[in-house]
Amino acid sequence: MTDRLPPADLPNMAAALRTEHAELLNFTSNLTDDEWTAPSAAAGWRIADVVAHIGATARSFYIPAGLRTTFAASLERANEDPVDRRRNWSRAKVMAEYQRASRRATTFLDVVRRTPAARARMRLAELGRYPLGLMMAGALIFDHHTHLRHDMAPALGRPAPPTDADRMRAVLTWMIAVLSNQVAQAPVAGLDARVALTLTGPGGGTWWFDEAGGLAPSNGAVAAHITVPALTFPDWGTQRSSWRDSDVTVTGDTELAARFLNAVNVI
Repeated sequence: MTDRLPPADLPNMAAALRTEHAELLNFTSNLTDDEWTAPSAAAGWRIADVVAHIGATARSFYIPAGLRTTFAASLERANEDPVDRRRNWSRAKVMAEYQRASRRATTFLDVVRRTPAARARMRLAELGRYPLGLMMAGALIFDHHTHLRHDMAPALGRPAPPTDADRMRAVLTWMIAVLSNQVAQAPVAGLDARVALTLTGPGGGTWWFDEAGGLAPSNGAVAAHITVPALTFPDWGTQRSSWRDSDVTVTGDTELAARFLNAVNVI
C-alpha cells in the first residue's frame, strides 16, 4: 500500500517545518500566562498541553522510547500519555523541551532525508507504514500547522498565522498519505469506482482514491469528483468541522462522494 503514497519533497518539507517552528515560537512568545493555561480547541487540552504534545512528538523521533508509538494500538491514546505526564510542568520547562526537541528532530530529519534510511518503511500505530523521511517530516509539519491554526489561535480569538503554498503542500502530502492508508485499511463501500479529490489554492492538487487507497490521477474515468479549497482541508479533514460546512463541490455520484467524505478523518 505504501507504493500508493504521494511522493514527498523532503527538502521542501524540512524547510516548511523550520518555518512552522518559527511561527509557533512567535505565537507562544506573545501569550499571556492566562492564555497559556486557557482551553484550546482540542478537547481536554489547554494551550500548554498542545505545545507539550508537539514537543513530545518531536522528541519521540530521536529517542528509543519513541518506538512505542510505532506499535501503539491507538495513536490518539499514545498522544495522551505524554501530555498527561507534562501537565504540571512549568511554562518555561514545556517551552524548553519544545525548542530542544524540535531542533533535534529537525536536525535528525536533515540527516535522514539524505540517506537511504529515508525510504525505510516504518509503522505509525494504526495509521499503517510510511517511508521514514515522509513520516518524520509529515507528522511534525502537520502537527505544527494544524494545532497552531485550528486548535490554538481560534480558541484564543487570535488571528491564525498565514501560510503559503510550500507549507500547505507539505501538510497536504502527509494528510493524503495518511488518508490513502486509512482508505486501504477500511475501504469505503463502492470506492472501486474511484473518487477524485481536488484541493484548490495554495499547495493543492488532485488525488484519486479507490478501495486500495490513493493513486496518481490518470486519464481514466472517476465516479465522483470532489473539489474543495486546500486551506480548509486540515480543518474538516480531521473532523474538527464538517465537510458540509466547507465550500465543497461534487460532480458525478454524489452519494458515493458523501460516503467518502464522511469517512475522511486524518489523525
